[in-house]
Amino acid sequence: MLKRFANRGFVESFNSLPTAATAVAKSGHLDELIVLEQIGARRSFAREAEIYAEGDHPDCWFRVISGTVRLCKLLADGRRNIAEFLHSGEFFGLDDGDERFCSAEAVDDIIIMRFPKSATERLIAKRPELAMRLCNLTLRNLSRAQERMMLLGCMSAAERIASFLLELTERRDLGRFLDLPMTRRDIGDYLGLTTETVSRTLTAFKRDGVIAIPSMHRIEIRDREALEALAEA
Repeated sequence: MLKRFANRGFVESFNSLPTAATAVAKSGHLDELIVLEQIGARRSFAREAEIYAEGDHPDCWFRVISGTVRLCKLLADGRRNIAEFLHSGEFFGLDDGDERFCSAEAVDDIIIMRFPKSATERLIAKRPELAMRLCNLTLRNLSRAQERMMLLGCMSAAERIASFLLELTERRDLGRFLDLPMTRRDIGDYLGLTTETVSRTLTAFKRDGVIAIPSMHRIEIRDREALEALAEA
């Protein structure tokens, strides 16, 4: 299900973001976001809805306002690989080429801002500094992808899951409690593990007092130093 919202000004949109997203403003890019907001349109998607499909023409890109988005690709043998999870304040869909490399889906109920590529290009012609901003976003995504490739190539299941939990707390500026809108299967498809391995490893972390699991979609980090030691093992 998709809904469209009229823009209600940058301040309302910006204030709806969590603390982690406001770091963009503190870094001196607030003016650029205000300019981009003028060409964007809000969209709402229900849980599990497709935002765009692999192979679609990349005529726009997006920023997450609330909720979580997953970028995924179906392999030839039917397996699914999740390339990235995007959270509030993060950008996606800056594909290069004539087709989308992967699909984008809503993990939970989400609100995103859609930016037409043609309007963005016209805006860059007037504001060249925006090109550098978008380039930096693309490079940051590439850096995360490279780090994840290293993670998958040399880490055990426990190390991968510990790193994943720490990554979420850092990217979302969270404290002890971590909400996980994604399923255990999602986590497995992101980390290259089976659903059973993810569940078994989280249970082991809980048994050892590293985490608590108040509910299926919430984790409490009780011993961060132990979690960091697992991730660095």
